Amino acid sequence: MRVLVAYASKYGATEGIARRIGKRLGERGLEVDVMDAKELDESSGYDAYVVGSATYEFNWRKPARRFVERNAEELAAKPTWLFASGPLGTEKVDKDGNDVLKGAEPKQFAKYEELVHPRGTQVFRGAYHHDKIRGADRMIVWMPALRDIMPEGDFREWDAVDAWAGSIADALAAAPSAQG
Repeated sequence: MRVLVAYASKYGATEGIARRIGKRLGERGLEVDVMDAKELDESSGYDAYVVGSATYEFNWRKPARRFVERNAEELAAKPTWLFASGPLGTEKVDKDGNDVLKGAEPKQFAKYEELVHPRGTQVFRGAYHHDKIRGADRMIVWMPALRDIMPEGDFREWDAVDAWAGSIADALAAAPSAQG
């Protein structure tokens, strides 16, 4: 079974998550391609899809949005999962007691529910390092007040990524088309 893991990453944290998902799916016997969404024009030839993006201001990056919207018919017809990365830090709940990961869901999760009917969605924590910031994002580094509220570090929870990838592999193994 062929699986495409498509991602949109700005600084590499989301790419790392996508590659980890691809690696875990491959270890479970699936044929996996992990590709940057901006390099993909179309999606045919795959039996399943995992699409993810870094999230900024509750939105996926444009290459991931374009990929899903251009290929919605194909993704809706096959098993598809969506993920996002973005929240920083280790807090489980925010100051109001709300789940941090649930609160960080991109707008696209709701929008794409009707468009591609994903089998599952997941938000993962991201990574942030002052020294990697470039372009217009540099204002964060230039403004001490902003820089000081941005937790610095790699907050990706690899056990959660592995577990989610495992659940995808399990679902694909149980799919009728996977039985041959």
